[in-house]
Amino acid sequence: MAEKQYDWAKIAKDPRFIELHHKKTAFLFGWWIFSTVYYFLLPIGAAYAPGLFKIKVIGVINFGYVFALSQFFVSWGLALYYAKVANNDFDRLTRELISEIQ
Repeated sequence: MAEKQYDWAKIAKDPRFIELHHKKTAFLFGWWIFSTVYYFLLPIGAAYAPGLFKIKVIGVINFGYVFALSQFFVSWGLALYYAKVANNDFDRLTRELISEIQ
């Protein structure tokens, strides 16, 4: 079975591909900045505001533990949100582009 050849230079100039690339880049860059800042709040907060991280929340569990655990939930939430956006927006734009190419 012969493999289909595509004109990648033409695809790269297609307005739908440019829109897809722009939307995906803007989405990923924005959430990358957010997640990086959120991640580094833990070590920076522990270093510069140790009193905040020692505040007891429930029994022996302090704010530091809660904040560290929240990073897992934020990561999972971001992954689920990305999957939703990718399935709705990015996949739709990709299908439109592929249908035009074929």
